[in-house]
Amino acid sequence: MTYHTPFGRTVVIHTPAGSRFCATHERVTHIEIGRRIAVLTGDSFDGEFDESRGHASRRYFLPTDTIVGIDQARQLGISTERDLLGGVVPHGFVGTKAITHGLVSAHAASPPHWSIEFAAEVKSIVPRGYTAFSVADARTALDLLLADGPVRVKPVKATGGHGQSVLNDAAEFDAVLERLDLDQLAQFGLVLEENLQAPVTYSVGQVRFHGLVASYYGVQKLVRDNAGQTAYGGSDLVVTRGTYEELVELAQPADEIRTAILQAQRYDAAADRYFPGFMASRRNYDVIAGTSASGGRCSGVLEQSWRIGGATPAEITAIEAFAADPDLKRSKFHL
Repeated sequence: MTYHTPFGRTVVIHTPAGSRFCATHERVTHIEIGRRIAVLTGDSFDGEFDESRGHASRRYFLPTDTIVGIDQARQLGISTERDLLGGVVPHGFVGTKAITHGLVSAHAASPPHWSIEFAAEVKSIVPRGYTAFSVADARTALDLLLADGPVRVKPVKATGGHGQSVLNDAAEFDAVLERLDLDQLAQFGLVLEENLQAPVTYSVGQVRFHGLVASYYGVQKLVRDNAGQTAYGGSDLVVTRGTYEELVELAQPADEIRTAILQAQRYDAAADRYFPGFMASRRNYDVIAGTSASGGRCSGVLEQSWRIGGATPAEITAIEAFAADPDLKRSKFHL
């Protein structure tokens, strides 16, 4: 079974200007995803997008990173989430983990179009923390958080847990400053949040593809990278045909997983509400559950991913399974 489009389109991979470096293995993964999507839709796959190559006028995009700018998306021919597997954000910082936390004060530095309302909306469903766009605000945030325990500092454009530091006192922040690009700090920000102990990270997400909606949750595995740092090492996913409401029904009322799904759902709805022009057919949220410095168990959304990610191959496998069997309601996948 395939999901045929009303008119033939060409599936293409698109690397937005200024996006993250795409390693060889990532490029191979993107190409494989593109080919599989073309099979599902009955369309052709034309590799990496290049305006000078004269691709077909109707295209379905697989962006390697979130597309920044509504006008940029329209120039590509993207007007709705049905035109891509990924997301479009109105401003660069919206596609990063910077939006998860609010500022240290009403007078703190922030980029144009920063949404105070979004930060207020999600404050109760994210770990305690702040986003800073200046060194002074970062130091203030650090002092406020250190009063209760160690603080995790996270560059907002890094992925897979890379580049993070756990600080136990303010003096340790100097080493972090040496690695900071101040222009990037002013534009995209720096996240500082409480460092939870005994953490478990859940993946909660949804893919909308040619009329099919598939939602899922999973438990992330952590591994040590070549530098000896903790990094993302895959997930076991439970995928259901349908929305977050159907997904919630799979979890027990008192489960951390249920809480994680509900928190991701609220975060997702707030993004739709407070960032005009935002659209995404692929939505993934990392939700952490852990023990705070006070000894209590807590849970909150860490960040979002509105682009092709580590779980995407499993998401496509789920779509293929649902396409092949219209009666299939849910399945499990390992990646």
